[in-house]
Amino acid sequence: MSFNTISVVGLGYIGLPTAAMFASRKKKVIGVDVNQHAVDTINRGEIHIVEPELDMIVHAAVKEGYLKATLSPEQADAFLIAVPTPFKNNNSQIPEPDLTYIHRASEAIAPVLKKGDLVILESTSPVGATEQMADWLSAARPDLSFPQQAGENADVNIAHCPERVLPGHVVRELVENDRVIGGMTTHCSARAVELYKTFVKGECVITNARTAEMAKLTENSCRDVQIAFANELSVICDKLEIDVWELISLANRHPRINILQPGPGVGGHCIAVDPWFIVSQNPEDARIIHTARKVNSSKPEWVVNKVKLAIADFLQANSDKTAKDITIACYGLSFKPDIDDLRESPALDITKEIAAFHKGAVLAVEPNIERLPGELNGIELTSFDNAKKVADIHLMLVDHKEFKTNKIDSPSIIDTKGIWKKF
Repeated sequence: MSFNTISVVGLGYIGLPTAAMFASRKKKVIGVDVNQHAVDTINRGEIHIVEPELDMIVHAAVKEGYLKATLSPEQADAFLIAVPTPFKNNNSQIPEPDLTYIHRASEAIAPVLKKGDLVILESTSPVGATEQMADWLSAARPDLSFPQQAGENADVNIAHCPERVLPGHVVRELVENDRVIGGMTTHCSARAVELYKTFVKGECVITNARTAEMAKLTENSCRDVQIAFANELSVICDKLEIDVWELISLANRHPRINILQPGPGVGGHCIAVDPWFIVSQNPEDARIIHTARKVNSSKPEWVVNKVKLAIADFLQANSDKTAKDITIACYGLSFKPDIDDLRESPALDITKEIAAFHKGAVLAVEPNIERLPGELNGIELTSFDNAKKVADIHLMLVDHKEFKTNKIDSPSIIDTKGIWKKF
């Protein structure tokens, strides 16, 4: 059965590019989002996120009539759910995944489901979430059969296919990367492969839904552990007065060593989040993964303490000054270089914490956004040149390309990325 109309629920950093790629292949695509601004922006042929090449693809797809955005689902042949999977705010030491958005998306598409439809969960999820989604759909539509009841003969097919793309390179990687396809049955997997082969040039590797869910969590947990080693090493080297970047460069000359670079923490809606899905379901067994999360979660506080020491040093060297006279510039707010995504960003948290305790001015230099989020009230968004001129303490948090080609001449630099050490 061919897929003439495809619905993508959730038009964020993954959903919108995915919808655009299907539309670019002349498929009719209905994008669904609860954000009126996002819907209106897309229907004008514009985008509400920053992602290279995406604006041109969306503009063409809307202009040619292949892509439209709505607030409510409409009938389609395939439904892709790409909504957030945050944590419950229960103040637990081990966060618990919150599947509310997946539940709501399931309830939203249930009334328009028909026999022969395919539903794919793309949201990164704890193991078992795809089966839970199938149960929610079944409860809402008892007139249809689902894989957990009818197996290969189900009226509606269900699969999990996690996204595996790098922000800033999403358009290319959606096409070129291999995809893990986890159907609840063999037939579900085959239909999901047929759908993704509309634009995916990489290999579609078939497994079951639970393994597909765990594959994404494993990839990002592995990265988190590797980054934790680098971050822990940076703390140790700081105490021993060793340049951690030189040390890592030397160690990486070994043919079987590839240590990652340290930073102010770990951010984004993947590496900083996905390991908790494993830990929450296996708290006694996921010991290394849990420890890595704690190491990386503690790094921002370590950076803040370095800022406090820099303030004390500045005051000691300038006895005529008070804390109110000190201007601190924070370079970078996004969770990784050269994007506008502030989700789970350690740089954002560090800047916010500095503003909370510091009595003087705090400047934010973030070339990829036009305005600061409301949570950064009291902080001034400024240019690199202005910050370079007026700030007393310079804190490098994100190695944007604009920062790599400019030198800061100051006795008070805290460089969490090691890029200004090259000058």
